[in-house]
Amino acid sequence: MSAPRTGDRAPRKRGRPARTDLGGGPGARERILAAARAEFAERGYDKASIRAIARGADVDPALVHHYFGPKEQIFAAAIEVAFAPALQMPHVVLEGGPDTVGERMARFFLGLWEDPVTREPLLAIVRSAVANETAAAVFRDLVSTRLMTRIADELDVEKPRLRAELAAAHLVGVAMLRHVIKVEPLASADMEDVIAQVAPAIQRHLTEAP
Repeated sequence: MSAPRTGDRAPRKRGRPARTDLGGGPGARERILAAARAEFAERGYDKASIRAIARGADVDPALVHHYFGPKEQIFAAAIEVAFAPALQMPHVVLEGGPDTVGERMARFFLGLWEDPVTREPLLAIVRSAVANETAAAVFRDLVSTRLMTRIADELDVEKPRLRAELAAAHLVGVAMLRHVIKVEPLASADMEDVIAQVAPAIQRHLTEAP
């Protein structure tokens, strides 16, 4: 049998490409999540694409699917990482006495929106959830399961779940008007003034009898 001629192509490998061929290796998963957060923040859920996320992470789109599956699953993973600071809210809210629970919840939640580092991911999440039902369902499950249920379980009042969700709705509305719609004078009001006005309402939602 004659030897292969110089310049002949090597036989094409069959089967699934190795992760290294797709741009994998150490840190690939973290790069994909970071690229996904940036893509969803810039373009929203509808316009974000797996290909764009892959470009941002310098990997093949197949590796994005390998780690996370379809777009809604990488969105869920990305927003859980971005939403991680907010997931500390039940601990902060419930660690003190009931008399100041409204002030603690208002200060913690609104404080996340005051910090640009935590505000930008939250803005991306909210914008995607408002515009797309798939994104909204993912966000709704995260908020319901990881935040409101944990807070409601510790409230010694009637209809604790409804009360916790009303408190959350109040705070989300304030954050939207202040940081997304930017309605004045709320948008430029001093943070301590806002908390002083909002905290009593949150306290009523969480603790006072109807």
